[in-house]
Amino acid sequence: MIQGLAGTPPAGNRVNDRSADAIGVFDSGVGGLSVLRALRAELPAERFVYVADSGHAPYGERDDTHVIARSHAIARHLIAQHHIKALVVACNTATAAAIHRLRQDFADLPIVGIEPALKPAAAQSQTQHIGVLATRGTLNSEKFRTLLASLEGQAHFVLQACDGLADAIERDDAIKIEALCDHFARAIGPFGLQEPAVDTLVLGCTHYPFATDALRASVGPQIAFQEGGAPVARQTRRLLEARGWLAPQAKTSPAPVFGTTGDPAKLQSAIARWLQLPTDVAALTIA
Repeated sequence: MIQGLAGTPPAGNRVNDRSADAIGVFDSGVGGLSVLRALRAELPAERFVYVADSGHAPYGERDDTHVIARSHAIARHLIAQHHIKALVVACNTATAAAIHRLRQDFADLPIVGIEPALKPAAAQSQTQHIGVLATRGTLNSEKFRTLLASLEGQAHFVLQACDGLADAIERDDAIKIEALCDHFARAIGPFGLQEPAVDTLVLGCTHYPFATDALRASVGPQIAFQEGGAPVARQTRRLLEARGWLAPQAKTSPAPVFGTTGDPAKLQSAIARWLQLPTDVAALTIA
């Protein structure tokens, strides 16, 4: 058994002192590793437990009922098995579909979600023409529509549902990734630094930062990319700091604990490739 995956949480005052407890992070698969990377950079002393729900993916092409049920099941697992002090929903689709329900049902738990980085993109863009790559589930969600409406008049957003791209990244299918990135980039329209070209591209799924090389080849070297991992990490810090729950500084960063409802070997390969971490991955059954 992997140490910490189902072990006894560290001792301490459970009411007042949660600093030694872990932060739970989950995604439908490997995409949330991009958020975990940002979290570890911002909070190097914290312990993280990462769950990839690959056995029930892709979320972005499933209905809200499925995503809400899976999000609740994983939250319950992380609370019961790891006594987490905070939960990071490292999935745009799960954030859009389920975070309001999670916050209602786990009101004592700080919960941080992720959303497409439309606001930073609007602030950065010079042409005010911005492309948005996201799953169909994210683009069709009420949460996304509300976010988009809040920026009316600030920029022109070209929305592109990227069916199949997250799955291709999950499978590390380089040929399919390149083909899909090129197809979706062409669908958005001309890229460039002069109006009315698109000069900023929002990566609205946590999987997509792992396709930046293919996207860069399609849109050119001058186009700015916006992703949501760093803002999530900063918000997680703020919430824990406000409660006095930040882990004390340490000389080395604790190794994250990983589990998946899919193939452990695939997650292990992704961790080695994108986080450069040697690690074990546990097979999980989360109902």
